[in-house]
Amino acid sequence: MTTELVDLSVPIATGMPVYPGDPEVAIGPALTAARDGVNVLALHLGSQSGTHVDAPFHIDDALPALDELPLERFAGPAVVVDARGREPRAAIGPEAFEGVPAGGVPPIVLVATGWSAHWGSEAYAAHPYLTEEAARLLVDRGVRTVGIDALSVDPSGQAGPAEDFPAHRVLCGAHAVIAENLTGLDRVLAAQAAGRSVEAWLLPLRLPGADGAPVRAVARLGPV
Repeated sequence: MTTELVDLSVPIATGMPVYPGDPEVAIGPALTAARDGVNVLALHLGSQSGTHVDAPFHIDDALPALDELPLERFAGPAVVVDARGREPRAAIGPEAFEGVPAGGVPPIVLVATGWSAHWGSEAYAAHPYLTEEAARLLVDRGVRTVGIDALSVDPSGQAGPAEDFPAHRVLCGAHAVIAENLTGLDRVLAAQAAGRSVEAWLLPLRLPGADGAPVRAVARLGPV
């Protein structure tokens, strides 16, 4: 079996779900081939739209912005943690991450909650989330990139933005990258269970001084 690429990104489209209070997404033609000789889209979206990464600057002006982070934060070997089957708004504690190796080359850790199945519905905001203790365990094991197939690594507010972001504070405080709104992790989990290696690519737009950016997230699955 040859290597395989799996798209872990949601489509960017007008009216797509966004975190409460973030800019709404609108995409439409700015130029058309019929009228102008070329097709060009006009994009209106926030830095946290769709599948995206957070830089530490997202939560604190004193922390590194997107372009101040090494590219190694955005690509490398990955481990997928199976956190599926939880109730809405359930906490994912440190016990879920006991299998994440410590020392050596820290992997990118992708957390599969299964919540991407609710993308586009009201249920999507009621996702499971990482506890502060879980984030601390990952940081203590050297992990500096964490992704999740949900709206946030922290609980989302029921009627608006959350009041606190403990997992963000721990991860960003360690200069880690957070990827959110991933999809397709069930397929990657199955490949990992079959003994295939996993690499993740979460490369953002090059936006100087940014808090984050949309990404085309991709997993590369190795042969059996």
